[in-house]
Amino acid sequence: MKSALKAVFFFIFALLALPFTLLYFLLCVIMNKSDALASLSQSLSLVPGKFGVYLRSGFYRFTLESYAVNAVVGFGTLFSQQQISIASGVYIGPQGNIGMCNIERDCLLGSAVHIMSGAKQHNFDDPNTPLRDQGGEFTKVTIGENTWVGNGALIMADIGKNCVVAAGSVVTKPVADGCIVGGNPAKVLKTR
Repeated sequence: MKSALKAVFFFIFALLALPFTLLYFLLCVIMNKSDALASLSQSLSLVPGKFGVYLRSGFYRFTLESYAVNAVVGFGTLFSQQQISIASGVYIGPQGNIGMCNIERDCLLGSAVHIMSGAKQHNFDDPNTPLRDQGGEFTKVTIGENTWVGNGALIMADIGKNCVVAAGSVVTKPVADGCIVGGNPAKVLKTR
């Protein structure tokens, strides 16, 4: 009975998010998917409370690569790329910024966590070319299952399963399974 009620509840919020979802698909005709998603993500990120969580869920289920119905995305969190997969049991705290990534099952991301689309998003080798015109390389970052990323961490590389990333850490290199890392740049403090 409880699962049937949940299904009805999520269906209702998918209907409430339908205008945003339809607008997303219309915008995809005139711009790329990531730009369309980022535009609407900004609006939906400002809806507070549980209503906002469920409304975002109703939208992201149809617009991201994959999104588990029981994932939670907090107030003010923006998605900048469409190539995002969010698995079951994921919690993303408020005021984050999420780029191309794969967040596996049961991950917890604290407030203001930023996941960049890799460490080479911006080139700056040519001093005679404006930075905005030098391009970059976007890569998908994976956060392994059952990993906890503390508040304000900046993630630019893959993190293994069962890891802990200390608050305020800057992850620039891949982290192996079961590691606890911290610092700038993040270093292994111990293993679990």
